[in-house]
Amino acid sequence: MKNVVVVGSQWGDEGKGKIVDWLSSEADIVVRFQGGHNAGHTLVIDGVTYKLRLLPSGIVRKNKISIIGNGVVVDPWALLDEIKEIKSKGVSVDENNLILSESANLILPFHKEMDEIREDSAGKAKIGTTRRGIGPAYEDKIGRRSIRVMDLVSESNLDHRLETVLIHHNAIRKGLGKEIFKKDQLKKDLLKIAPEILKFSQPVWKKIDEYKSKGKKILFEGAQGILLDVDHGTYPFVTSSNTVASSAATGTGCGPDTINYVLGITKAYTTRVGEGPFPTELKDNIGEKIGTRGKEFGTVTSRKRRCGWFDGVLVRQTIKISGINGIALTKLDVLDELDTIKMCIAYELNGKKIDYLPAAVDDQLKVKPIYKEFKGWKSPTKGIKEFEKLPENAKVYVKELEKFVEAKISSISTSPERKDTILIENPF
Repeated sequence: MKNVVVVGSQWGDEGKGKIVDWLSSEADIVVRFQGGHNAGHTLVIDGVTYKLRLLPSGIVRKNKISIIGNGVVVDPWALLDEIKEIKSKGVSVDENNLILSESANLILPFHKEMDEIREDSAGKAKIGTTRRGIGPAYEDKIGRRSIRVMDLVSESNLDHRLETVLIHHNAIRKGLGKEIFKKDQLKKDLLKIAPEILKFSQPVWKKIDEYKSKGKKILFEGAQGILLDVDHGTYPFVTSSNTVASSAATGTGCGPDTINYVLGITKAYTTRVGEGPFPTELKDNIGEKIGTRGKEFGTVTSRKRRCGWFDGVLVRQTIKISGINGIALTKLDVLDELDTIKMCIAYELNGKKIDYLPAAVDDQLKVKPIYKEFKGWKSPTKGIKEFEKLPENAKVYVKELEKFVEAKISSISTSPERKDTILIENPF
């Protein structure tokens, strides 16, 4: 296997950082293909913690090339701040190891403001956005009025593009009783940082084709999780991009035949940040205990995550939607102290048993989980590196989980440390 796509099989926060870091040590090229700086990966390497938002995980490793693809929306100031932050920790970042797609769309200050205005005015209908301008930036991309990296090359072109996008935004701002956004200062600010951004700019599709022809191992790194996909997630409580594995092709400019293996990162229980349906959510002491032991707070926002039992129905659904070949099971050790562990194996909706999550949000909010119970193992799994050395009840739980979701477990993570992993199958 040469090229691997990593996606989250739940609502994000599955522990992709550790797995992607491990895989990036074997890959030659690491590529981000969707999302923005609304999602983060936390990496711990040799005792140093790196919190990445836009930069691919490969950036912290020597002799790796990191790519930000055309499917990513980029806040240029956030990117430069992140580069500065990572450099302060001794990591080298320059045009030799970081490539930014010339076609990537930019997140601008008025996108962030629009995100905040909408969320604040939504009341109970709020989505739970990170307020970083991701959604409005994707809207402008689809509306064909966006500013792209390549637009920073020409001042006259940038002026024209800003005129176009601000006609749209200022009409909305006026309607909401907000001040109109002035173009000239923004243009000046963009032209000031343009050289710093443009030095990383290249045609990513061409570079990936070049790396493919040289037989390089490419790791495609997704953000968020499949249940936040704008088409296949719990709409409207979703992100603004496609988080499924096939987006690795469209978000970088390569054919689907480039993808050889899809790895789904899967937490041994379920978490969710923000609003929206969550059938197996635990609003009790067990949910609190899982959250505390799992340190369930967002990398980017520090928001507390909602916690619940493992939802096999949802994960089986995302596995089929995203073509997942194998799953990396994370945070098994968080369940070590529980007397009983439950797994959702079906739902009840209006008195009927169903085996999938329906598309309508009203139905998603009404479904009741049907559980299968397992005896807890009540002994530490932290640091175990061989499957056979797991407690017997832990092995039963893992095997039943694997059987139910209909995908092979390729690895099991038993702590946040990279070395504490039971490797069953190497995706590369």
